[in-house]
Amino acid sequence: MTTADGELRDACGVVGVYSRNDDVARVAFFGLYALQHRGQESAGIAAADGERITTQTAMGLVGQAFQEEDLVGLTGHLAIGHTRYSTTGSNNITNAQPIISKGPNVEIALAHNGNVINAVELKEELAGWGCTFSSTSDSEIIAHLITNAPATTWEGRIAYCMRRLEGAYSLAIMTKDAVFGIRDPLGVRPLCIGKLNGGWVIASESCALDHVGAEYIREVEPGEAVMADDQGLRTVYQREPDGKSAMCIFEHIYFARPDSILGGKLVYKSRMAMGAELAREHPVDADMVIGVPDSATAAAVGYSQESGIPFAEGLVKNRYVGRTFILPDQRLRDLGVRRKMNPLPELIDGKRIVVVDDSIVRGTTTPHVVSLLRKGGAKELHLRVCAPPIMWPCHFGIDMATRRELLAANKTVEEIRDYVGADSLGYLSHEGLINSVGLGKSKFCMACFTGDYPVPVQLEMDKLVLEV
Repeated sequence: MTTADGELRDACGVVGVYSRNDDVARVAFFGLYALQHRGQESAGIAAADGERITTQTAMGLVGQAFQEEDLVGLTGHLAIGHTRYSTTGSNNITNAQPIISKGPNVEIALAHNGNVINAVELKEELAGWGCTFSSTSDSEIIAHLITNAPATTWEGRIAYCMRRLEGAYSLAIMTKDAVFGIRDPLGVRPLCIGKLNGGWVIASESCALDHVGAEYIREVEPGEAVMADDQGLRTVYQREPDGKSAMCIFEHIYFARPDSILGGKLVYKSRMAMGAELAREHPVDADMVIGVPDSATAAAVGYSQESGIPFAEGLVKNRYVGRTFILPDQRLRDLGVRRKMNPLPELIDGKRIVVVDDSIVRGTTTPHVVSLLRKGGAKELHLRVCAPPIMWPCHFGIDMATRRELLAANKTVEEIRDYVGADSLGYLSHEGLINSVGLGKSKFCMACFTGDYPVPVQLEMDKLVLEV
């Protein structure tokens, strides 16, 4: 997947496997492969055989990080894996996961998707306990908090950590003989459970279960911890619900793969509904609807069906170029954008075109897309965005921008229209977005649109705040 704006920087993907009947490292590898869209900086797998934990991490894509000999060396009947985009801590091998942590009575490997907003305070406290740190990520803080928790049972350790951690965390954790899946009480990031050949798989998205042949069972509930071992899979802790839920609605808009199920709903259908709602809220006379590939394609189809305007692929994506945000600075991001998409002049020449996109963040890429289509001969360009204006930064696992960098926080809709070079611009409304997903407003975090965060946050946070 890619976004036209190219500035939404995803979080991470996690997977956990417990099986006596499978090559668990290979299952974890292909699960991560299905979650590659969630992070492209580094990848890692840890395996255990009941006696010891073995770990392999490397920079780059999943397919680059592991060779056949690497998987052969990861033996056992338990494994967890991680593919990373950094939201706290820089992009280097010391921050690759899974992370190993040893406490007085336990050793774990941990893979984390999310962002802990009280990481600085917790790190200072853990250092006072005598913990040492080999990375600059908040994930190592979670790992040390678990292994050094003042408790002797897993229920006690997890309860203690949930009391102390603030923010977002979907975790895959492995000991020498068990795999755990843990989701924060707000349920910000997704996590689901599948059954595989007498064993169990835990993954960020259900598409990973599909890729390894696992049967989707259910999502891990907010505030729940599940454990898989020789006794099967069971809930070992469930925090009492307080009525608050805050799943990131951008999972439905952009982050999750369209073939994943979130909240019991297929993401592709949610995106089609967003496009249809856009057509009702922002109709226009046009000859053609196109989507910015790939994440806006389903919404473009929905817009087309609702409006009656034919859908076509006016932009072709180079599928061998990764998401723009993985490049390290703005100059290289701009160069990457130019390699990503190419218009089809024979289809768009002289046409009035509705261009459906998933979001506009900084506005780096959208003007380039509009310019490409203009050069391809488009007569009119009407930009439709299946998210409301993004006006506030995310502090729960998405490194999108600071507020001063967010286009909609500093310009009106009319000014943004002129900035990107479109003839008209329409954003999906808050109500239209909620109606499209169909799960109710109380289920979601929409802070990037409203500034109403589910927990108090520092308004500007630095992803490198834990750097030594």
